Amino acid sequence: MSKLILPALVMGAKLAFNKWKNVPAPERGQLIKVFGDVLRERKEELSKAITKDMGKTIRESRGEVQEAIDMCDFAVGLSRQLYGLTMPSERPKHRLQETWLPLGIVGVISAFNFPVAVWAWNFCLAIVCGNSVIWKPSEKGRRSAMISFDIWAEACERAGKKEFVSLNQVCFGGKEEAVEVARHKDIALISATGSVEMGKIISPIVAQRLGKVLLELGGNNAAIISQHADLDLAIKGCVFAAVGTTGQRCTTLRRLFVHHTVYAEVVDKLTSAYKTIRMGNPSDEDVLLGPIISKEAYEKMIGAMLEAGNEGATVWYGGGFYNADEADKYGPYVYPAIVTVDKHIEIMKEETFAPILYVVPYTELQEAIDMVNCVEQGLSNSIFTNNMNEAEQFLEQAYSGIVNVNVGTSGAEIGGAFGGEKDTGGGRESGSDSWKSYMRRVTTTINYSGEMPLAQGIKFE
Repeated sequence: MSKLILPALVMGAKLAFNKWKNVPAPERGQLIKVFGDVLRERKEELSKAITKDMGKTIRESRGEVQEAIDMCDFAVGLSRQLYGLTMPSERPKHRLQETWLPLGIVGVISAFNFPVAVWAWNFCLAIVCGNSVIWKPSEKGRRSAMISFDIWAEACERAGKKEFVSLNQVCFGGKEEAVEVARHKDIALISATGSVEMGKIISPIVAQRLGKVLLELGGNNAAIISQHADLDLAIKGCVFAAVGTTGQRCTTLRRLFVHHTVYAEVVDKLTSAYKTIRMGNPSDEDVLLGPIISKEAYEKMIGAMLEAGNEGATVWYGGGFYNADEADKYGPYVYPAIVTVDKHIEIMKEETFAPILYVVPYTELQEAIDMVNCVEQGLSNSIFTNNMNEAEQFLEQAYSGIVNVNVGTSGAEIGGAFGGEKDTGGGRESGSDSWKSYMRRVTTTINYSGEMPLAQGIKFE
């Protein structure tokens, strides 16, 4: 990227923000509503672009665009709910309150695996809160980003607000461009989604200029299948969580802890289910599993499986190329892997961004929960059980931002705040009150007493 491009994008975003911040929030919501309408009309076009960009199956790509549409609906409602508080003052005839105001420019750095949805999480909330956005998409999501920008431009034109097209600026490029976006002092918030390694590069850069960061990084997610679980339900939840998006979700299920009394049955059911998964061209309607993103990702998967073998694990299923002839068109194809091991091993502490599911037996629930929590990431964890006491114990002790009962680790709804703890970064995107990340809080005291009393009863006479 030319060194002149980012300053020009920032200038465009700044000029748009200076106008947009004065537009009433409910009116901002109406533009997002039109944006959602255009997304609905062009859903199939954008879905096909996602599949071509990164090899996600067309079924999942449609789900991703639907997530963007849902975010529009959420943001429209939110435009009338950007509430501040009024607090009782300790001084007579004083009002103490807080107000939420736009930050300015929000920088969004998104990853290849969700080339549209992650941007939409941030964009819809940032825009309805009164900000402008500079988006640095993954290099592998260029086609999706261009169509998304075009959809936004069409929405602005349809709504009679062409002057606000520049609220969304797109900065193409790779790591160098991401660093430049993070470094720019006029970008108030950097929302970065990707690997832990990426977060550890971006965060200090933003911190050096005392900027704000919202990080949603890796997840080495786990599930527990109790002896009290509905096994058929558990298998359904675990298979999609482990295999969906070819194991390339931050919420992918990577570690599965199974009570020893049902361990053999679960492994048998998992293996049978994996053998029925339809793999191939992700554009085909009946395909459930597309390619992995790159040869490098394939090699990391094979390397992790070899390391697991060296640590005493057994590969029950998966791992090799499925259709090498298609590799040049979409990327390498792999069989999803089931790896059994009798204890938590070192390689399991690494998040290999590939469809490897490690399956480990346990005896006591506390033992399983301790293994769930023993990794550096803390994004999404689940338990399958019909025992209320087990569910409550897990909900209380699982150290992650998303904790589920009888639901897989992936496929979170947009209504809840999305993000995690520890190396996952601590940020929250999407629903709930995550809109507060895109605004600045102002505490105000209004004195209508005609006197000048001080707080804490201080006398200064």
